[in-house]
Amino acid sequence: MKLIVQVKLLPTPVQAAALEATLQACNEAATWCSRVAFNKDVKRNFALREHTYGEIKARWNLGAQAAQHVIKKVCDAYATLKANLRAQILGRPGSKRHRWATEKPIAFRPEGAQPYDDRMLSWQIPERRVSIWTVAGRVKDVALTASPEQLTTLALYRKGESDLVCRDGMWFLLATCEIPEAPPNTDPVDFLGIDLGIVNIATTSDGEIMAGRDLNRTRLRERTLRTKLQKKNTPSAKRRLKKRRRKEARRAKDINHKIAKHVVAEAERTSRGIALEDLTGIRERVRLRKPQRATHSSWSFHQLGQFIAYKARRAGVPVVHVDPAYTSRTCAECGHIDRANRVSQAWFACRSCGFVDHADRNSSRNIRARAWELWRRGAQSTAPAPPPRQRDGAGRKRSITASDARCASPSL
Repeated sequence: MKLIVQVKLLPTPVQAAALEATLQACNEAATWCSRVAFNKDVKRNFALREHTYGEIKARWNLGAQAAQHVIKKVCDAYATLKANLRAQILGRPGSKRHRWATEKPIAFRPEGAQPYDDRMLSWQIPERRVSIWTVAGRVKDVALTASPEQLTTLALYRKGESDLVCRDGMWFLLATCEIPEAPPNTDPVDFLGIDLGIVNIATTSDGEIMAGRDLNRTRLRERTLRTKLQKKNTPSAKRRLKKRRRKEARRAKDINHKIAKHVVAEAERTSRGIALEDLTGIRERVRLRKPQRATHSSWSFHQLGQFIAYKARRAGVPVVHVDPAYTSRTCAECGHIDRANRVSQAWFACRSCGFVDHADRNSSRNIRARAWELWRRGAQSTAPAPPPRQRDGAGRKRSITASDARCASPSL
């Protein structure tokens, strides 16, 4: 399976200036190439190369490999746009967003990512150095920093292109690695059910609550501060909002990684599979009052599911998605379904047999039981392979699937 390893570069001021000039030149060339592709309606790699290759090399002083990567980046961006339009991520045909996306050529940010292959980039991993092509010539001995685990992964499994990225004045290389998968566990002894919720992000059928009320207090404080800054609406407030937005996204991603790592490790240790809720289209099905919407939509459960899926595939742990309907109202002991069973947000009390348990743990036990029943009937692991990564109009890599348009999850 393919994974992306991010390493940080530590260039000198002269090296950083050369890297910045390279990104600007490549993205200016990509924007011009995009206009040609749009005007001539030529969006395939080899056909577009006939119209643009020579001028890109001469006008922006790019090497042969860099020019080809610029053209390929433009074609990938239009392929991504086509997939988004087909999945109606950008609205229905005739809508304002749809027209805005289709009536003009794609433009690339000056600091958009630029792909590098092994002819343009060489790694000296033991010395923690890279040698990289720029418009000012080959820049050698650019220092990098990474954890020992990342360096080991790069040395053993790096394969394919790497992306040069500038983010908040810092430089990164995103290297593609081909990681071997463990043999899949085709005979799990049981399943570990995971209930996803608003108050408690994840609760396992073993009764373990991960990222609960303590996290919610922090997020409420951040949301209150964000509201104040939005009302202030000054340039400095906007800068602080942008900074805090990135910080909150990093924190949420880190927490999702930790939850996924812990869940997969526990399932692997106990030779169990993982049972998750199939939350496709939850935002379309659930109606909320206005005060609840911010809480419901501010956590990426879809990201958490993706992290669990790829970590499970790497460890050989089967993952089964089940229908979550009525799992919060069903007694895990006797199977009685009643809305009154859910006496409060935190507690479940069965009206039939008198069973009492934490509400999220009861739901996760129902999810576990449904996954086990599906598995005994012959269901296979539904942990998806990582979707193909293509480039958007800003030069960033993202995964494109048709489910992007409809796969939503209950969020905080």
